[in-house]
Amino acid sequence: MCLVAKPRGPTSHDVVDIVRRALATTRVGHLGTLDPFAEGLLVVVVGRATRLAPYAAAWRKSYDGVIRLGATTSTDDGTGAVTGTSGAWQALDAEAVRTAAAHLVGELEQRPPAYSAVKVGGERAYRRARRGEAVVMAPRRVTVFGLEVTGWRPPDVEFRATVSGGTYLRSLARDLGERLGCGAHLASLRRTGAGPFRLADAVAPEAVTAADVRDPAALVADLPRRVLTGDEGEAIRHGRPIPGRETESGTIVLMADGSLVGLGEVVDGQIKPRVVLADA
Repeated sequence: MCLVAKPRGPTSHDVVDIVRRALATTRVGHLGTLDPFAEGLLVVVVGRATRLAPYAAAWRKSYDGVIRLGATTSTDDGTGAVTGTSGAWQALDAEAVRTAAAHLVGELEQRPPAYSAVKVGGERAYRRARRGEAVVMAPRRVTVFGLEVTGWRPPDVEFRATVSGGTYLRSLARDLGERLGCGAHLASLRRTGAGPFRLADAVAPEAVTAADVRDPAALVADLPRRVLTGDEGEAIRHGRPIPGRETESGTIVLMADGSLVGLGEVVDGQIKPRVVLADA
């Protein structure tokens, strides 16, 4: 895996293509889409490490950005058509904005944007929206761990947020506008952190080299580890379970000779391999 600083403009898929060419490999993916207008940290996974993506789904992500009050858009960001305007923001002050933002911290039922990759009836919502269909998005549970107003330059609200995986910052901007009674959209966004990784350690997509590819074990550093014996490592590589220990439960990172062999799950006292990265 490697840490890439995505610029504004290209899609996350575009960035993956750049890294794919730079590393001369086809098996490349990413952990968490950034919209084209957004910038910041994109964690790119390479080779067999792509199989670890589900274990990063719950990562907290950190952002800073700007919410613009007084206008709603079809996409809930600045790239969409304006769907409504209001001058009610002119009566607001910084304290009112901070109070409203505080109500958006915690576990929330959040409605994703109509222009999103969430599937509706088996099809991506944005495809239906682009055809002009009325898309009804079901709310889903997300957690906003922190939403700090860092600047008030009317009608712009500068903010810093830390959220659970699956949270839409565009929806957060829309919901803040609704709470303030003036409408709003997300004007700019930069991802500053994802799980244990930070934007300060990322490199530009076109600057990625093989030296920037990190040990995939860093993707699952928060999980308990077990160092395998030679026989245990051989069993896991061939997809066979090994005896578990009384202190082990859940998902276990399996290491041998300092390298990640794979991930196992404790089931009925045994560690059953779920993801195997090492060759048999």
